[in-house]
Amino acid sequence: MTLKLTLSGTGGAQLVPAWGCGCAACSRARANPAHRRRPCSAVVKYNEAVTLLDAGLPDLMDSWQPGEFQQFLLTHYHMDHVQGLFPLRWGVGDKIPVYGPPDEQGCDDLFKHPGMLDFSHTVEPFVAFTLQALRVTPLPLIHSKLTFGYLFETAYSRLAWLSDTAGLPEKTLKFLAANRPEVVVIDCSREPRPETPKNHCDLSTVIALNEQIGSPRVVLTHISHQFDEWLMRNNLPAGFEAGFDGLEIVLD
Repeated sequence: MTLKLTLSGTGGAQLVPAWGCGCAACSRARANPAHRRRPCSAVVKYNEAVTLLDAGLPDLMDSWQPGEFQQFLLTHYHMDHVQGLFPLRWGVGDKIPVYGPPDEQGCDDLFKHPGMLDFSHTVEPFVAFTLQALRVTPLPLIHSKLTFGYLFETAYSRLAWLSDTAGLPEKTLKFLAANRPEVVVIDCSREPRPETPKNHCDLSTVIALNEQIGSPRVVLTHISHQFDEWLMRNNLPAGFEAGFDGLEIVLD
């Protein structure tokens, strides 16, 4: 069976192009929609089941019809990862399961007024669960709000989703090194820096992390316009690639 992850958004909260910015990357994105970056998110398909990984796209209701996906899986409750839930919750029909970290605060009034969303499916770090036969392990990340990445496993493949994070906790790093994914999709918001930025990774940090994880393919996401401008002038190391909105990653 095939595991497919499609990057539906590869930008941060600022997006690309950034409002009012005239840098080369933002100018390119305005001229060519293929270079735009929407809020960081993905679609996971396995065994005919569809999981929406984060819900930061504001037009979710235009992109999906009832019954076309089975659940949401959230990394955390920052607005740029959940804003699409706010209008959708007032829809009509069956409850939609929302899996995510046990953040008691959530975002705004989502928990107080959930509408058709079922937030009872909280997950715990390193406690694996299944979504329609797809094994999922929550992995703690380093961010300003309680945040999980996820390792997706089938009988034949492993794929790690690690956004938003600034480096990785030691236990998460050891877990990934012991369960090496074929593909790692990871937050890389900034160009190489001497020190890891607050809340998000730079390229130097990601390279150092994968020296321990050992994944043969690293796909960068949560990309800023500053990093996009850097990428216009520089090449990435072998095995690393910049994700883009619409990129499909397929593991058989």
